[in-house]
Amino acid sequence: MTIHTALDELSEVLGDRLSRSESDLALHGRSEAHFPETLPDGVLYPDSTEQVATAVRICATHGCPITGWGVGTSLEGHALATKGGVVMDFSRMDKVVEINAEDMDVRVQPGVTRSRLNEELRATGLFFSVDPGADATIGGMAATRASGTTAVRYGTMRDNVRALEVVMADGRVIRTGSRARKSSAGYDLTGLFVGSEGTLGLITELTLRLWGQPEAVSAGVCAFPDIGSAVDCVIETIQLGIPLARIEFIDAECVRAFKMSSGTDMEEKPHLMVEFHGSETAVAEEAARFGEVVAEHRGGPFHWSAKPEERTKLWKMRHEAAYSMRALKPGAVMMATDICVPISRLAEAVEETTADIAASPIPGPILGHVGDGNFHATLLIEPGNAAEMKAAKDLAARMADRALRMGGTVTGEHGIGLGKLDYMEAEHGDGWSVMGDIKRALDPGGLLNPGKLIRSN
Repeated sequence: MTIHTALDELSEVLGDRLSRSESDLALHGRSEAHFPETLPDGVLYPDSTEQVATAVRICATHGCPITGWGVGTSLEGHALATKGGVVMDFSRMDKVVEINAEDMDVRVQPGVTRSRLNEELRATGLFFSVDPGADATIGGMAATRASGTTAVRYGTMRDNVRALEVVMADGRVIRTGSRARKSSAGYDLTGLFVGSEGTLGLITELTLRLWGQPEAVSAGVCAFPDIGSAVDCVIETIQLGIPLARIEFIDAECVRAFKMSSGTDMEEKPHLMVEFHGSETAVAEEAARFGEVVAEHRGGPFHWSAKPEERTKLWKMRHEAAYSMRALKPGAVMMATDICVPISRLAEAVEETTADIAASPIPGPILGHVGDGNFHATLLIEPGNAAEMKAAKDLAARMADRALRMGGTVTGEHGIGLGKLDYMEAEHGDGWSVMGDIKRALDPGGLLNPGKLIRSN
């Protein structure tokens, strides 16, 4: 049994849906972060669940690894084929299958992107809420249990996926969950696959919860004299119950990057970027209340606007932050890492991390979805510089240790992939072994995205 035998059979059965071209292999051997190029042996472009199931059965017969691929925007090497084999690219399975406006749900194939889904929903008055920043595919977002800027109000993928269709490691096709809003019928298999990073099965269809488009939206930004004041403002805002749709923190280094990339006139100080959803009256009242909290924490002035063009400009700048930060160190390799802590420990965690990065030889701007206690450091490394790479890995390790010490998690949304395997035992203890038991039960050959999330078989 060999990978090449599997590829020959896949080519015979699925024809030109299998590619072995050097350009396709190279495209699917790279990631957005610091991991080295890892080429697969072939790339498969299925356009139906039946083709996925057929391919999985062939790969299972010949012991060929299979790694799922959305658009490659993950940050912990999730989609790299570290054991070779086939990358399953879902870009051709990109249909919005069924919109149920009355029930506020939608069925989609995994390759549809977040922005395209919302374009198709626009006429219904509904939208899909999860916004990780990158225009990721819905299947990839479910596989990594993504969240993002709107999670403080609308929740993460865990809260917004109702049902799945999944191809198992032996080629069986199962459906988990239903369109009902709740169920007590057995194990929560939907929850098991959401966040499993393609290690338990390949998602081929999703049923998603939708939300009503708000009557009014306003967004604003304000500066603070120091990090502690900004984060304390976040904590009080959450504790007061002010209903924010987004509340994002960016440090002074991020602002400097924004000034270089987009020409903003923001002061080089820590800032909060916020957004409110609701009726026109409610949005105005919430913005006014938030402005009072800002002033109490020595921030401001708080500038906000309901003009769509101003809101779009603000969030475009935030969503392109990773690319802006690279301008701080041209040519740098990026190690993007995140942690999440209880909201009461957030200021302490951010300040300790800031001091740690300042004492290191590399820059690392900090930003985050601080309404959830989640923040990110983007560590910038000179290519080929072993000392800087070690410094970055040491910083990331201390961030993970800090999160666990404070009762948090080593990742709030990036996931485990390759990059955070070393921390799983510290966070989960024997629970990590249970994850391994589940993996071996559902994928005894260890063929689905091997080397990720759990110890290899």
